[in-house]
Amino acid sequence: MKLKLFLICMLAAIGNLYAQTQGSVTGKVVDKASKEPISYATIAIKENNKVVTGGITEDNGSFTIGGLAPKSYVLEIQYMGYKTLTRSIIITPENKAVALGTIAFEPEAKQLEGVTVVAERSTIEQKIDRKVVNVGRDLTTAGATASDIMNNIPSVNVDQDGKISLRGNENVRILVDGKPTNMDASQLLKQIPSTSIKKIELITNPSAKYNPEGMSGIINIVLHKNSNNGFNGNFNTGITFGDVPKYNNTLDMNYRSGKVNFFGTYGNTLGERLNEGEIKQFDDNSLQLFDISNDNKTHMFKAGMDFYINDKNTISAYTNQSFTSGLGNVRTDLFFPNAANNITQKDIYDTDNVNSTYNLAYKHLFGKEGHTLDVEANYNHTKSNQDASFNPMGGGLNPYADYVKDNRNSTIINVDYVNPLNEKSTLEMGAEARLMRTDNNYLTSRLNTPNANFNYDVDIYSFYTTFGQKFKKFSYQLGARLESYKVQADYFQNGQNAPFKNDYITVYPSAYLTYTPTEKNQFQISMSRRVDRPSVEQTKPIREFSTPRVTSVGNPELVPQFTNSVEVNYTRMLKNGSVTAGVYYRDIHDEITRTFYPDPNADPSTKKIIMSYTNFDKNLAYGFEVSANYKFNSWWDVQPSVDFSNIRQKGVVAIKNDVTGDFDYTLKQIDAAAFNARLNNNFKASKSLRFSLFGFYRGPVDGVQANSKAMYKIDAGTRYSFWANKASLSIRFNDIFKTMKYGFESQNPYPGEGEFRWESQSLFVGFNYMFGGGKNRALQRKQREDNTKQSSGGMF
Repeated sequence: MKLKLFLICMLAAIGNLYAQTQGSVTGKVVDKASKEPISYATIAIKENNKVVTGGITEDNGSFTIGGLAPKSYVLEIQYMGYKTLTRSIIITPENKAVALGTIAFEPEAKQLEGVTVVAERSTIEQKIDRKVVNVGRDLTTAGATASDIMNNIPSVNVDQDGKISLRGNENVRILVDGKPTNMDASQLLKQIPSTSIKKIELITNPSAKYNPEGMSGIINIVLHKNSNNGFNGNFNTGITFGDVPKYNNTLDMNYRSGKVNFFGTYGNTLGERLNEGEIKQFDDNSLQLFDISNDNKTHMFKAGMDFYINDKNTISAYTNQSFTSGLGNVRTDLFFPNAANNITQKDIYDTDNVNSTYNLAYKHLFGKEGHTLDVEANYNHTKSNQDASFNPMGGGLNPYADYVKDNRNSTIINVDYVNPLNEKSTLEMGAEARLMRTDNNYLTSRLNTPNANFNYDVDIYSFYTTFGQKFKKFSYQLGARLESYKVQADYFQNGQNAPFKNDYITVYPSAYLTYTPTEKNQFQISMSRRVDRPSVEQTKPIREFSTPRVTSVGNPELVPQFTNSVEVNYTRMLKNGSVTAGVYYRDIHDEITRTFYPDPNADPSTKKIIMSYTNFDKNLAYGFEVSANYKFNSWWDVQPSVDFSNIRQKGVVAIKNDVTGDFDYTLKQIDAAAFNARLNNNFKASKSLRFSLFGFYRGPVDGVQANSKAMYKIDAGTRYSFWANKASLSIRFNDIFKTMKYGFESQNPYPGEGEFRWESQSLFVGFNYMFGGGKNRALQRKQREDNTKQSSGGMF
């Protein structure tokens, strides 16, 4: 540890000595007429018409470009819809800091119209702490919802049940605009229209400023937002032709005048989704067939406003309202060699879900550039009711019905403070309180099964601080998050309570070191400690679903899993693109994972099993990933990516004793390897016509309980723009050869194999139209909207 501190101090000292001879230029870019700041304008520093360095303006229009040797330069400012502006600057040993002050930027004679400028193709950008996938129109044609396009994202996989994983692990935290929701991730992704997504951020090793949840990291879905002057709108509609058609529609609108900006979104997804599968069990030669239909209707509303009090203060408020109704029909046929023992069960799940979010935020800018204070309060309420009926025929089973009612409330209050101590150093501090209350009721007519009530309450209080410095080629950031965590679970059944408590205080440190030898090369090493806390779904001891042989329930005694991570990444800028490569290592304690064991309350002859969750022992994981963007010529570009993960897992499994017929619970260890590859091709036939070709492969993966088989597919799409690029028509043929399916084989607790299939082969047709007469200024409302807090002096 002393050696590490010594090296960091030496690097900082060397960097400080070198930086003393370097100069900088600062300024603020505003619109010439309205005096409003221009954010994300491109700043280029040129010497002899060659770009030597540069950057972009902050949300308040300010910029700082450092590391300039004593010379004469030309500063060039560019932004869509504005005339290119140049300034001559001279850096001398006596005048190292050039302050240009406020720079008035003049619009072109003809302003651009429209709501959201969406790129033709998706791009991948490697930032200091995250990989950012800017969602272009090629990705939005992959499907109607966020769930449909996630498998096209590097390192991300979505299985047949909609469960999402990052680098082969499902312990990942999903945020929308940097904020959590109470909704299950698989359901959430199905409710977000793909055309509403601006970018997807993969934060694989978050710093201490972020909540430490999610072993694999954070996936942040950033939605389109507008603060364009005047009235603007964007309409999307699409239909997916699978075994049955599915529909989606989205309407985005905003109106900005002076200091007030109003915005709103409505989206819906309608249609029936079909799944089927089979499980063969070898010990009794039985066969289970599953026929599943889910007819879901989702309506999502978002409305809000921004009030720009003055140049220093902004208040923002919005609400999200999501309404989902679903009717699920599940038919299970269980066949035996003796047909007299066959069982058929028809189940109906009638579900209604309401998810409401209310958000209020205040931002204050101090006099010093980059000196900010953010205060935010977020309240979320989820109410879900499910009526279910189970109708078995054969096997001596009786029909029954049950009712599940869930209520969850979550309150988050956070304060973030950023202070650039000088042009090289930044201090960030923050505090957060998160309170969650859940109430789950279970009523059933099933014989010998009592009604139940489950409460799961969580209180989390945290405080973080980070300090970063940036020199010409080196930058670092050190941080720590102190957190108090308390959970109280109560399970009432038969007049008795089975309580569970967990209460602890812990620290989550993080460290980053970046080295940029040239503008085309960047190296980074990062370390962090993270936690995965069990969700309500994983802890709720109330059935999720039930078939004649499988019942899924949670485990209220799950404890959090802790992970120590180390990552090394390298980014290389090429003439026509970029390449990013990285390796990582994780030390995992008490890993939360799926488990299967014989139902202790059932007759052993029925071979019924419980599917639940448990904590495995200490596990290790390591892997690498490589992704690239490359443009071969003016009409063809590609985005390939590959990733590999190896996980050493240890866990207790139920193994049947051939002599006694009983089950022995034995510690089993395996080394599992996972390989994924993607290749996205974009072809430009003309200014208006584009084609795409996408290939995906996921290799087989061994597990403690079951081994998964390989999966692969090929998609093709096209898009045509017309009406002066205000409208476009998209067509995509998914899984052309109908190869996507999920297959597995297992030995415990019973030997068997299975396969599940869904409507992977489908044809998507979408139409997009942008309207309105407002001027596109693309001003961001506030820094926190995408879960990124920019600073001028630190590493971020």
